[in-house]
Parts: sequence; structure tokens; C-alpha cells
Amino acid sequence: MPADRAADRPAPASAAGSGAAASRVVVVGSGFAGLRLLRRLEGLLPASAAELTVVSPVDHLLYTSLMPQVCASSVEPRHLAVATRGALRRTVLRLGHAVAVDTRARTVTVLGSDGTVDELGWDRLVLAPGSVTRTFDIPGVREHAIGLKNLAEAVHLRDHVLRQFERADATTTDDARRRALCTFVIVGGGYTGTELAAQMTRFSRRAVANYPRVRAEEVRWVLVDHAPSLLHELAPTLGRRAADVLTARGVELRLRTAVHEVTERTVRLGQAEAPDQHETIDTHTVVWCAGVSPSPLVAKLGLPTTHGRLVVDDCFRVPEVDGLFALGDAAAVPDVTRSGALASQTAQHAVRQAGAAARNVAASLGYGTARPYRHHDLGFVVDLGGRDAVANPLGVTLHGLPAAVVTRAYHAYALNNGSNRVRVVTDWALDLVIPHQIVQLGFADGRPPTIDATEQTGIYPAAASGPASVDAAPSDSPAHPGRAVGGVAGR
Repeated sequence: MPADRAADRPAPASAAGSGAAASRVVVVGSGFAGLRLLRRLEGLLPASAAELTVVSPVDHLLYTSLMPQVCASSVEPRHLAVATRGALRRTVLRLGHAVAVDTRARTVTVLGSDGTVDELGWDRLVLAPGSVTRTFDIPGVREHAIGLKNLAEAVHLRDHVLRQFERADATTTDDARRRALCTFVIVGGGYTGTELAAQMTRFSRRAVANYPRVRAEEVRWVLVDHAPSLLHELAPTLGRRAADVLTARGVELRLRTAVHEVTERTVRLGQAEAPDQHETIDTHTVVWCAGVSPSPLVAKLGLPTTHGRLVVDDCFRVPEVDGLFALGDAAAVPDVTRSGALASQTAQHAVRQAGAAARNVAASLGYGTARPYRHHDLGFVVDLGGRDAVANPLGVTLHGLPAAVVTRAYHAYALNNGSNRVRVVTDWALDLVIPHQIVQLGFADGRPPTIDATEQTGIYPAAASGPASVDAAPSDSPAHPGRAVGGVAGR
């Protein structure tokens, strides 16, 4: 190892209270799991006991649950970004991607945004790198679909929709091209896809009034999912209610339907019951909300995985490596309240796991006692915009205005930052009384950012040698690689 990197290695860890140098705890990821874990660790560990470091490509936690509202201009993008430096008191932030882990040398390799490479030594390493958009091997998805995993993609989608209206407004002789420009296809009937379809139909109805040569009836939204119902993770009554709301707003539902190919100007669909029959929709817009896969970092560790997620015990420990922990979307965390079934890849699980994992990391350093993760479901909320929502808080089924009130209250509480909470609530209030500004922000030059480029999935080196994976398939991958499933990100 180069001399300049060796200097960044921590002194050997020793028992708590011995007066030796503090142990270094490195956390990879500043999302729902990573940031909450660090805030808890700052309270559990004395400053003399541990040096805390977080490795993240961004300096904030993105509250992804409200991303569809960013696309629909109901919430300002920066109001969903909870500043890491503001939330943490003594944690050192290292901006960059963790691209490799050496479990023998106990180092993590960090690739900075400027291309520099550093190595950090660790006594305890906590992996919470989150997830990336799951694309399967469907032709054209990576090249032509728009993802919805970060603010850049959300702002681009909003600008893109308005750009299609501009082009349609200027197209007066080619009716087929006008129809394609005004057709928008969303893939994934889970939380994200359903909310996005609901929010964007309201947004496009307001926006199209600004384009005199585009009629509202020309705007077409299509929602595609392989499942027989929307929100199939929830009670059937909630899925049916959400479907009724979308249908009333003019959304075309294509259930039991798989995506076979995406091109720059079309998407080809197939029915599950009739695999030889295909439907081709002319469109310039395919939004991919078909779920998530663990961060590519997990596959490069050379450690056992299940469904692409790192195998851990019920205390978040990786059995093969002393001092290595993992949680959130990238970890296969057994839920003892469900006979050891793997916890879902949702924000609720990530936040709840963070508190338990922090306690166990602290216990490994001699502070407190380790305990297994136990999850008590609080229910889910799905904001359909306006006075419409579906929710099942604590098992109570709600829809309509009562669900909308509960949904907004939950999101305001879950933001867990006073400044962001006030700004988002203010955005909601202004959305009720002030018309949207129908302007493109112009952050992109018109070329759609690909999913791989935006989420930087190609920066990881070749896989490390190590034990074979239990199952290297993507998390919750369907039996057929061409099927698209409902998104679960951000809940």
C-alpha cells in the first residue's frame, strides 16, 4: 500500500476505557439507514470511544418517498434533501463512492468525484449503500428509459414532460407524432409507479392548459405491471381503490403485462396469458419504476448473498468477517417477528434497522448489549395527490381525505428535520392556492440521462474472490427476466 494511504489506517482497536486510540467506525451510505444509524451512534458512543466516518457520494439524505411530488412540482427538489452535516455533530463526511472492501486489510476504497482514490482503514465497517434501479435484461431499458432514484432524474422527468408538450404544440401536421409525444408510459405498479402516475396526471392536466394547440384529451398516461393488481404488497381493497382513482383520472392500466423492449420511440408489451401476442405503443417517454436491486458494491465483496443481498445475522453482523455489519436495501436482514423471513427493501425497515444496528455496533465496542432486530409494522401510505390517498396505518384501512391527511402527516413526521419539514409543508400549502410555474428548469440539455449514467453503476471494479453466493439474482427478481414488477423504493 502507498505510504500516503497507510497513514489513513486507524490504530489497532482495544477494549473500551483502556485509554488507547479511539476505534474507527466507517459507515458506507448516508441514506435512510446510514444517516439514522450515525445519529444514534453519536448518542451511544462517547467521542473518546470511536471516530465516526461516513462515505457517501452526496452530502444529504434524499427523502425519496416524495420524489413523485418533485416531478409534479408540488414539492421543491432541495426541500427533500436533509443535509448530512446539519444532522450529524461529529461524524466526518468523506464524499465519494465506496467501490471495494478489503476484509483482510480492513480497508475500504473510496473513489472521489474528481477521480481520486483513497483507502480508509476501519475497526468497524457498516455497509448501508442502498440500492439502484432494477432493470433486468430487457433490451433498451438502460439506454432509453428514465429512472426515478435521485433528484437529477426527477427534475429531468418534469422537464422532459414539458418538452414533449412544447414539441407537440409545434407539430401541426403529423398527428401520429403528436400522439407519441403526448403518450407517457410508467412501468411498475408498486408504490412509486402508482404515486407517479397519480401525481403526473394532475400535473399534466394543469400544464397542458399552457399549450393552446395541445388538447387535454390527447395526453395519455399508461401504467404497466406484471401483477394482477396495483399495490399488490398491500390489502386488495387498497389496490382496487388506487386503481379506481387512476382510472377516473384517465390512466390506462396494463396489468398482467410484461415489457419486452424499449426503444427511443416505442415500448413493446406482452400479456402474461398470451406470450405470443404483443402490443407496441408509440411513445418518447418510458419511466422505469420497476423496483430496486442492492448496490453493485455488494456483488464485489466476494461474500455470501441471497437474492443479491449480503447475508447477515439478526444482529446485522456479517458472519464471515469480524467487525463487518450491513443493513438496509443491501442486506438480507432476517426478521425474527416473521420466523426469520427477510425484511423488505423499504424506507420503514431501513429506519427501524438503523436504530437496532447502531445499538449492536456500539455493543461490539463495549457499550451496551447486542439484541436481534424485531420489526413491528406501522403500515404504509400512498399519496395519490389532492384529496386522494390510500393507507393502512397500524392495520386500519383508509382512503380518500382521511388517508390523505394521515399520509401527509406521516411524511412530515418521517422527514425528521425541522427545516425540511417546514419547507415541505409550506410547499403543500402553496400548491393549494398558487398555480404551478410551468417552466423547464433546463438543467439537462435535452438528452435523457441513462439509468446507468445517472446512478453511476459502472464505477465498480471486478468482483473480489471469495465464497460463492447463495443466490446472485437481484432482490425479489421475478421468474421471467422480462417481467417488470412494482417499485418498492422509498417506502
